[in-house]
Amino acid sequence: MNIRAEASHPKHQPRIEDRALITGEGRFLDDVAAPHQAFAAFVRSPHAFARIASVDVEAARQAPGVLAVLTGKDMEDAGVGNVSRHPPMDGRHGSNLVRPFRPALAKDRVMHIGEPVAIIVAETRFAAADAAELVSVTYDELDPVVDIRTAPGAPQLWPEAAGNVALEWLMPADEAKFREVQQILSDAHRVARVTVINQRLVVASMETRGATASHDAVNDAYTLRSCTQGANAVADQIVAIMGLEREQLRVFSEDVGGAFGMKTPAYPEYVALLIAARLTRRPVHWMATRSESFLSDNQARDTFSQAELALDENGKFVALHVRHIAGMGAYMTSHGAHIQTNNFSRCFPAMYDIPKVAVEVRCVFTNTVPTGPYRGAGRPEANYLMERLVEEAARVSGIDKIELRRRNLIAPAAMPYKTAVGTTYDSGDFAPILDKALKLADYPGFARRRKEAERRSKRRGIGISCFLEHSGGVPTEGASVTFSDKQLILGLGLHSTGQGHASVFSRLAAERLQIAPAQVRVKQGDTALGVAGYASVASRGAMTVSHAVVTVVDLVLDKGRKAASALLEAAEADITYRNGNFEVVGTDRRLSLFEVAERAGDLLKRGIIGEGLDSNTKADTPQAFPNGCHIAEVEIDPNTGLVEIVTFSVVDDCGAVLDPMIVEGQVHGAVAQGLGQVLMENAVYDAESGQLITGSFMDYAMPRAYHMPPIRDALHNVPATTNPLGVKGVGEGGTIGSLAAIMNAVADAIPDGRGNALDMPATPEKIWRACQGVD
Repeated sequence: MNIRAEASHPKHQPRIEDRALITGEGRFLDDVAAPHQAFAAFVRSPHAFARIASVDVEAARQAPGVLAVLTGKDMEDAGVGNVSRHPPMDGRHGSNLVRPFRPALAKDRVMHIGEPVAIIVAETRFAAADAAELVSVTYDELDPVVDIRTAPGAPQLWPEAAGNVALEWLMPADEAKFREVQQILSDAHRVARVTVINQRLVVASMETRGATASHDAVNDAYTLRSCTQGANAVADQIVAIMGLEREQLRVFSEDVGGAFGMKTPAYPEYVALLIAARLTRRPVHWMATRSESFLSDNQARDTFSQAELALDENGKFVALHVRHIAGMGAYMTSHGAHIQTNNFSRCFPAMYDIPKVAVEVRCVFTNTVPTGPYRGAGRPEANYLMERLVEEAARVSGIDKIELRRRNLIAPAAMPYKTAVGTTYDSGDFAPILDKALKLADYPGFARRRKEAERRSKRRGIGISCFLEHSGGVPTEGASVTFSDKQLILGLGLHSTGQGHASVFSRLAAERLQIAPAQVRVKQGDTALGVAGYASVASRGAMTVSHAVVTVVDLVLDKGRKAASALLEAAEADITYRNGNFEVVGTDRRLSLFEVAERAGDLLKRGIIGEGLDSNTKADTPQAFPNGCHIAEVEIDPNTGLVEIVTFSVVDDCGAVLDPMIVEGQVHGAVAQGLGQVLMENAVYDAESGQLITGSFMDYAMPRAYHMPPIRDALHNVPATTNPLGVKGVGEGGTIGSLAAIMNAVADAIPDGRGNALDMPATPEKIWRACQGVD
């Protein structure tokens, strides 16, 4: 349910993708079979930490329909390198990020439950699965490390990672500034302190992960069809892992059923599939079961954070110190440490003017599934910590929580605002966002609603969370334009995983070219397009791709004027473009864009022009800083601990809006995922065995439609100055703002401050104990 607060945005327009998706005509990974394809199944470790004593595959090789059985030795013989592709990072005191070798198939040790040990290739999916049961692996079990807080003192997992520490990191990287922050805290009038946990999460996208691999023996070239959110990102990693030339690998996707960051990188299975395809000379297809996904997809969060906030006698924030421990899992993924250092720290000081900030991060290894990007990727962790801390600051200072926030918001006149961690906010207008959210939530009426709830023996609470994040991350994105049969083909490097790229960017190109949207067709997510770019991550798609589209359209028009001047026999300065036509100023002589594109080929052959209208270019887009305010109102039954989110109010500054319906959908979907983390989701590993206790939907709780509250949403958009259209991004704000809003509301509903120490997930048992005063 949505309660629309205002309509100060463009009219909703239907998405062109939806008809195929809702009528079952989508082309998801498992919908399309390659000719003569074989099927793969993986043998996975049942242990979290063990030496591999032996692997016996002979019985599996003799099983009906089996084409090949490959192990870690086969991957080694094929020259497969380290699947971990995290960029180097400098750490504290001259240290460097530890990136242990991650094999495509484990050979000597297994480091987490579910790690692949062998791949079976067979004529059918069932034959492969049956043969996998026949592989006999002898393990020597070792004591696993599971808890990130005790990992530094636990048995060492990697010889190169002393104390199981992958990276010690400080921002700013100046020890003197760090000591200055500590001195301010020791001398401060008031200091607020909090400790919070962001529990480990399973991403659980609707479509599980998978791929179809094939190999062209004649040209020694590979193709990987995968449900990824960035073909270029996966291809770049795989060519490095396998030692290929970029031209030897094509990666492409069609419809993708959700990704949320988890489907960004190359995984061990993709490499094993490619090697299997080469050795069997057959396309090899694999689609993860849901159980496999629980054990092999990158998981998320898994952090423990402490923070101190110094206040002066007027309630102004003067210094912030954050200590953060983050679990990397058993291996370093492509973004694991980056998320919990750079992404995490750049969110401080959020909307608040805090002149001194120090962030210490320790990334640690454990015998758990590796962690990677998940909607927000470090920003929810930072904002949750910050807004729980502001609530505590209001308590220790005695200043009303709204007033305290108002006193410390960065003023519009301070923009561009350089933070104490080195980022520069280019734009923002924070006070009106807070005011608009309070009005939307009917904050003045809350006291009346709380009394009414008390008459029903319920406890009502309200929670506020201001947030500011950074969108963009990877600045470079490309776009191409080709003309074919009176149609313009717009090529994009990144890939939609449900965001509506084909609708949004075809309309954008059509508007810039003043032609009908039906004349534009989008191709995306295919390295064969030759379009530069990365993946649909970090709320970057709208801002980076729109910049690239504007750039390539301008290039097409520049080339078109040159061609039109020759075709219309007029000086280029006299050629203008209007309503889809190149015209000679002051005359009725004109040629359409498509006529010029078609005839430009002949001009090119005759040497009259140097380039046709087909174009492929890229643009670099600096980060932007989406922000907003979430207010949650909850009602708790103290006798059962059940909590209901009765209303949820959102005000976003996402910059210029390209499609209002998609903006709404992104906010609602992200709030749902935030709600899931706050109230129920939790990936739990057994401390002694390292087994994933919550390894299915019978044990891992997910939010359902009835958990979602009515959402009142509004916009207060200040255009970004970092890209031509002023876009900031909106895809992750809902997870970033919702965590603290709901948890602050839960804490507010529980009397005597007993809810302040609750950690996520705020389960009915935890809430009941807090309400009853039971330890």
